[in-house]
Order: sequence, then structure tokens, then C-alpha cells
Amino acid sequence: MVERRDAALSAPCVLREALERRAGAEPDAVCAVFEDGAVWTCAGALRKIRRAAAGLQRLGVRQDDRVLVMMPNGETGLLAMFAANYIGAVSAPVNTAYRGGLLAHVVGDAGAVVAVVHPALLDRLTTETRGGLEKIIVAGEAPAGVTVPGAALFDLSVFDADEDPAPPPRPIAAWDVQSIIYTSGTTGPSKGVLATYMQAYTATCPETWSFSRPDDRHLLHMPIFHIGGAFLAHMALCSGGSIAVVESFRTDDFWDVIRRLEVTNAFLLGAMATFLLKRPPAPDDREHRLRVAAIVPLGQSGPAFHERFGCDVHTLFNMTEICSPLISGPNPAKPGICGRPRPGVEIRLVDSHDIEVPDGTPGEMMLRADQVWAITPGYHNRPEATVAAWRNGWFHTGDVFVKDADGDFRFVDRIKDAIRRRGENISSYEVEVEILAHPDVREAAVVAVPSEHGEDEVLAVIAPVAGRALEPEALIAFLRPRLAHFMIPRFVRVLDALPKTPTEKVEKHRLRAEGLTPDCWDREAAGIVIRRDRLAPPRSPQ
Repeated sequence: MVERRDAALSAPCVLREALERRAGAEPDAVCAVFEDGAVWTCAGALRKIRRAAAGLQRLGVRQDDRVLVMMPNGETGLLAMFAANYIGAVSAPVNTAYRGGLLAHVVGDAGAVVAVVHPALLDRLTTETRGGLEKIIVAGEAPAGVTVPGAALFDLSVFDADEDPAPPPRPIAAWDVQSIIYTSGTTGPSKGVLATYMQAYTATCPETWSFSRPDDRHLLHMPIFHIGGAFLAHMALCSGGSIAVVESFRTDDFWDVIRRLEVTNAFLLGAMATFLLKRPPAPDDREHRLRVAAIVPLGQSGPAFHERFGCDVHTLFNMTEICSPLISGPNPAKPGICGRPRPGVEIRLVDSHDIEVPDGTPGEMMLRADQVWAITPGYHNRPEATVAAWRNGWFHTGDVFVKDADGDFRFVDRIKDAIRRRGENISSYEVEVEILAHPDVREAAVVAVPSEHGEDEVLAVIAPVAGRALEPEALIAFLRPRLAHFMIPRFVRVLDALPKTPTEKVEKHRLRAEGLTPDCWDREAAGIVIRRDRLAPPRSPQ
């Protein structure tokens, strides 16, 4: 018998089984703490999740059904996701910033009948955006007069059912779909990534993240509609660790949170690490229990972060569809690297014909894993996209890397047109669609330009309708109710016509190469600051 390299082969990746095992073996052990002071023990979490699961079944949710979750980080959002998984249903968390056409697409694509929604988001679910939703659990007091046409509203008492949930008709397996995570499209609408239980576990488990320990307390500050929230929460509860749940990353009280919630392991976006380093040094910079920080992308911040705060620094590469194929050792000295292939994955850098390129030559990363079901089986309702990504039996990331003589991988660029701004993936296509809805815009192209904070900023290049003029301020005002806050362009450039190929395709590569030209308008320089909506986590049922 061939020995498998990936220890996740027999991992406790099915949440239902892991919860029951932990509740039986260590009922009083803490598995989750929240910034409002709430604490979940293993036995207490199982009781809450079982009651909520029975409530979902009362509303007709069955195994393999999708449950839409439009919630910020907090008890109720996690409870909704875990309760769905407990009965074998699929959680479909939605970015709480989505609205309008993008929200309509995601809700319709998920195909859920039941949703759990924050009360402040109810008014976004209109006749045009609610899809097939028929029953909505409102996680708090619904605003007066707000209804969702065609859907019945229920309060959170649904999650306090007084009976046991019925077991799923068939045992939940590692290859079953645990969640649908929506990631931004590149040449079309956002795609729903089908994440199996095995993938959700393998992507962040201690066997994969070599810098993690099974008993770590992970900081859960990335939103639950991202894998940095959803996958980490699932893995920690399965592996024997715990999570410290906060609404979001906040520079000013980050270290207070780390100390108060006794966090030992934190995933940080590169910009977050930069923000923390720019704060004035303090005498208690090293007075905490954080032993490791995973900084992605690493940039130049690694050595300084390790030296100042005393914790080990690692970096890695991952995306919604895969399972952390690149991991670095502790405190890498090379700036900007993404790590080396971890045990259990095979990586190739290839040209457009899937022919492997020599070391030092940029190529698209494609990969496969020893562990079955550790990479997405595909995209929900998108068979063509699934086939394209999985061609020749390898998963194609769409990202270009180069491998140096030491075996370290460095990210070069994206083949696709997605933009990454402060941890959010943005589809240029989706932003362009909303810009083109303005009656004075004839054509538009959205590209990434470098940010002073790392990652990207959004530049919109537009050409007005002949005989009309459009001020950038007016375009931003038009987009604010139509786009998530992070998708609204920071820079606007107005041209008479966009550069095109002989076949009339916009030459985005020219716009990227030109970057921020002197005629670009900067909304932040103009004093227009756009922030995300703050959603207070509602109280969880006792």
C-alpha cells in the first residue's frame, strides 16, 4: 500500500462528527470566544447548533439544500452556517456589502429558499434581488415597515427549537459540499466556488499550515463570507483549537484584542501588517500570546514585524478554490516571496499550452493535490468554467509566478482581470457593468493600479457619450448605491475614446501600463472617503 503524504487523509473534516466528538470528549473546553464576552464551550456550541439546525428543518431545509447567510462576524452568522452544515445543508455566505445587480446575481445563483439576514440588509432584498428566497430569518429587530416582497419573515426564535434535529438521510461525507463561496469573476459575473468539507479543512489545518498547532486560538477577523473566516472557523472547531471572533480588523485596538481574547495565531493581509507597523512603538509591543502571524502578501514587512512584535512570521499563497499550496518557513528573509510547495501538492508553472517553463521564467501556476477533494470540484452552475479551470487534470489558478534558484515562488501578475483591494477580490467586469449603466458613459474599462498600502487600487477609465460631459464626482455619486464600498473606483480618468484592438476589444494592457497619468482624478484627494457599513452583531439566542 502506498503511503500518503497528506495527513489530512483521515482528518476529522466533517463538522457534525467533529462537534459531537469534542462535546463528548471535552464538553467544558472553550471552542469560541467573542469580543462581546460570549463564550462557547464544546458542549454549549453543540446544543446551540442542534437547536438552530432543528429550526432550519422546521422551515423545510433538507440535506444538500442551500442556506443563504447575509451576516457580519458574530455568533448568529456562525450559528447559521454551522447549523446548516449539521444537517448536511450547504451554507452560502454572501458579502454584506453586495447590493443591486451583484446581489441579485449571487442570490439567484445560490438557489436558496431560506436565508438568515441582518436586519440592516433587509431592504436590499427587493423583487429584483431576492431570487427564489421564500423564508427569511431576520437576525434582530426588522426595521419598521420593511418587508421582502414574496418572502415570509421569521425572527431568531427559529434558532431556539425545542426538539432534536432529524439526522440527514445519508451520512455527511468529506466530499460533500460544505459551502458555496462567491469569488469575483474576471470576464463575467462572480462564480460560486463549491467547497467540500475536505477542502475547507485542508486549506488551513495544522497538517497544511505547518506553523499552526491543533490547540491554537485563531483570530477570526476576516469576514465569514471569505475563506479566511469560513474555512478558519470550520477547521479550528474540527481540529481541536478555538476561534476568537471579532467584527473586523481594527488597527487601533488590534493588540488589545489579541491580549484580551488570548489569540495565538493570526492571519493578516499585507496592508494590515503595514498599518500595525506604522503605529508608534509601545512598551508593551511584545506583551501578548500571539506566537505566529501569517502575512499575505508578505511584501517588505516580515522582518520588521518579527523584530518589533516578537512573533514568528510566515507567508503563504491560497485562493478560494485551492488548499494553501505554498507555505514559507519562519521569518523569511526574502521580501515578497509566497513560499515553497508544501507536502501533498504538486505545482507546475506553465505557458499557455500547459508546457512547463524553466526556473526563472514566469508561468501560470497549475496544481493538483495528493489528498482527494482538497481542491474545489468546480463552480456552482458553471460547468464551462469548471472544465476550463480543470483542463488536463490540473487546476489552473490564472495567476503568474516565477520560481527562483532556491525553490521560492514569487507572485508576478494575474492573467485574469480581477483586482485585489485590501483583501477583497473585485471583478473589473462587474464594476464596468455598473459604470456603463450611467446614461452619460459610452464605454468603460476598469484596471488595477498600485496602492501605496500594497495590493491594488481601482482605476476607471471612461469615455462619455458624444456631446456630453461627466464629472468624476457625479460618477462616484451614481455608483455609491450600486456597488459595494470596496468596489467603488478611487481613480477616474476621462478619455474621448478607449484604446482598442483591430477587433474592437479594449486594450486594457495599455491602460495598465499607463497607470496613473496626470489627468487621473483621485477621489480621496478630493476628500471623498467611502467606508463600509458597520453592522452590530445581534444578540444570539440563549
